[in-house]
Amino acid sequence: DAWRRKAGGWRLGARVAVMSLEHGRAVRLAATTRQLYDLGWMRGTSGNVSVVAQEEPRHLLVSASGIAKHSTQPEHAVMTDAEGVALEGQAHRPSAEARVHASIVDAVQAHAVVHVHAMSSVLAATRWPDGVVLAGNEQLKGLGCSAEGERYTVPVVANSQDMVDLSARIRRALNPEVPIVLVADHGMYVWGDSLEDAANRTESADWLLQHALLRELVTAR
Repeated sequence: DAWRRKAGGWRLGARVAVMSLEHGRAVRLAATTRQLYDLGWMRGTSGNVSVVAQEEPRHLLVSASGIAKHSTQPEHAVMTDAEGVALEGQAHRPSAEARVHASIVDAVQAHAVVHVHAMSSVLAATRWPDGVVLAGNEQLKGLGCSAEGERYTVPVVANSQDMVDLSARIRRALNPEVPIVLVADHGMYVWGDSLEDAANRTESADWLLQHALLRELVTAR
């Protein structure tokens, strides 16, 4: 009986520890979402964020659908399976793009993905539909890339309202050397080893895309 009580205590402690970790990730997901909203990249209910909650089996925490980003709270993080399908018994539905997040995580083994509708990404995809070349800029270090001696092409894919189709387009286009993909007339996906890493890379990506667009205007004179 004493052994059973001790074993039961261990199991309870383990469950509490897992719940605490999940809550911590949900808190960070909500905070990251509000941060990206404040930067002007998640207008209204647009955009979404995900983070790996566990492996074997893989579960993701994904932004809830239809929630204004400025008011996102930890309870708006929805648990999904490895395909981005919501687990049962939750109050909210995950973003429709949860499948895309799951596909990117699987393809590049990322731990977090950010999707924003930054104007820079939409304009850059329009200007360079075959891919945006980035090179020779100090800010590339923010993407984990070299600031000199290398040229990186950020892939651009056509948009789709079918998330299975969009996921497939992104997987085919992924450039393993740069953690960004642009979706024409839509926005961009950026990933990293943590939520903080993915958010920081998103800031660098926006700066680099703005720089590419503005540099073309300056040098055209």
